[in-house]
Amino acid sequence: MVNVPSTKFFVEKYGLMAKKSLGQNFLLDANITDKIMRLSLQEQKLNDFKSEQVVEIGPGPGGLTQAVLRQHPQKMTVIEMDERCLDILHEIQGFYPQLDVVEGDALKFDFSAKAEVDGKFHIVSNLPYNISVVLLTRWLKSVRCYKSMTLMFQKEVADRITASIGTKDYGRISVMAQLQCNVVKLFDLPPTCFVPAPKIWSSVLLFKPKENPLDEVALAQVGKLTELAFGQRRKMIRQSLKALPDLPLKAEKLGIDLTARAENLTPQQYLDLALA
Repeated sequence: MVNVPSTKFFVEKYGLMAKKSLGQNFLLDANITDKIMRLSLQEQKLNDFKSEQVVEIGPGPGGLTQAVLRQHPQKMTVIEMDERCLDILHEIQGFYPQLDVVEGDALKFDFSAKAEVDGKFHIVSNLPYNISVVLLTRWLKSVRCYKSMTLMFQKEVADRITASIGTKDYGRISVMAQLQCNVVKLFDLPPTCFVPAPKIWSSVLLFKPKENPLDEVALAQVGKLTELAFGQRRKMIRQSLKALPDLPLKAEKLGIDLTARAENLTPQQYLDLALA
């Protein structure tokens, strides 16, 4: 077993303080990071990450990074834009040669190109809260590149992603995520798990891409439709979706009630309407 110093040791050694501007809240407790990976692997029916490739976004001081590496991935790539964290990650790399440290912005990283070169991979991340939905939306477009995504969000965002139809949290991101993936909530974390402690709870979600996810064009069509519907969610869809050509005819053919509101349509019904 590799005897690597703890994340707390590295944070103290380098005097690392989380930056609010980067949406950072460090997860230092190895019991929590190991739990994230254990539950994720169990849900995927995997014993470990042997023969698997993993990419982590915003590893910071490497708490979740080390939890992944303890699961023996064939290769792990971490993408970090905070140069203060790079020395820590390079130290960890000294213990784990399969770790590849990339200095860069995840919003500019070409994940599809990586998949073309290396094949499908797993994504894990304690996501920077200020760009979590932006990143997820981007990954949903290219979900064929990934074997799984184990991601941490603000709990209120996670609740929107996993929301059922007819609820107040159900919205565009619910539809898009549930069309592309089977989404499972692994567990919730209180603010006290983080340094510094945020004001809100967090949730870890596992995204398992469906066998036949939508291509980018079809997903974009659903995106436009949900934007119209949820942009006026209190109105009946005969009003909010009136810009859709031949709406009454399409709705009748699909058995969709025009007096329904945005939150009453299932993800599949949005897809059917978008492609009709």
